[in-house]
Amino acid sequence: MPLRKYGVLAARAVDRHREGGTDSPHYEVHLRDDAGTHYRAAVNVRSKVAPHELMYVVVDDFRHPLTQQLPAPGSGWKGLAGQAGGGAALDFVRGNLFDPAAMRVLPPDLPGVDNDLSDLFDHYVQRAIADPKIALYVFGDRFGPEPHAHDSEFGFQPSDGVHEIHMNQGNSKGFEPQDGVWQDGGMLFHLPAEDRWVAVFLAFQSQKWHTDPVTGHAIPGAPDRLAGFEAPLTIIAALVKAAGPAAGAGTVTLLNTSAATVDLTGWCLVDEEGHPLPLPSRQLPAGSTLAVAAGDGGGFRLGDLGGTISLWDPSGLKVHGVAYTARQASAEGRTITF
Repeated sequence: MPLRKYGVLAARAVDRHREGGTDSPHYEVHLRDDAGTHYRAAVNVRSKVAPHELMYVVVDDFRHPLTQQLPAPGSGWKGLAGQAGGGAALDFVRGNLFDPAAMRVLPPDLPGVDNDLSDLFDHYVQRAIADPKIALYVFGDRFGPEPHAHDSEFGFQPSDGVHEIHMNQGNSKGFEPQDGVWQDGGMLFHLPAEDRWVAVFLAFQSQKWHTDPVTGHAIPGAPDRLAGFEAPLTIIAALVKAAGPAAGAGTVTLLNTSAATVDLTGWCLVDEEGHPLPLPSRQLPAGSTLAVAAGDGGGFRLGDLGGTISLWDPSGLKVHGVAYTARQASAEGRTITF
């Protein structure tokens, strides 16, 4: 079954501990919300399943409409109903949070400086510990609170916190019962002095990147992570608010990045609500672009409060996706590039 208590913790970082000596070590973060409640975030840095090194990506300037849906900084735990079309739930496959091909692999903890996953977390967490104005949002599955138990790492009572702070779908056989959609983990840091968000996302190398839209299980026979995202078409731009007489209409621009002509029959765009927009049945030459008109009726639409746009191939696999914020969409007649 999917995660039982999925949600997001809005709190401040006050301490950290690099756990070692186990086959599944964690990077432990002590957090406290503005009401004084203590929590622990247990972040996996090594997989029990080979290959053991985790994949990670850091988005240093994270721009996504979900940041507009987050609870107030320091407000504590908020349960999330995992679903598309609004809300703050994470889905690595459907949410267009980052480019999966940008993920890299790091070992959990090595001698030396800036050479492992724990060092990477230290870079951001220790800055948050030193500056209480930095807000931390941790997505995952809640454990506790256990009224009569002390936390195993930091000693506070009651024991309370968040784990499963990583991709939670497309799991290998032994972990398939935890699969689900719109329940992935992650960490967001808001730096108010810079008006900037930093996002850190983790996944196990054993996980698959094309998953069933209902169960979150890996789709049998689908390509692996990198091959699945080496599509001949990509989304390169969107005009959300057209100027002048065409106000309200918009376009999505596609680029054929391959060296061959692509038949667009069967391809489609999908909006944040899951509404499809079939591409015109025509041939798109290599290196050419195509601006696809996006209506604002009951089907596919570009929301001016931010949204996501996904590209699906004729076999029914998502091969590319982008996201934009309300701020990016606010300028009438201006095209957003991705």
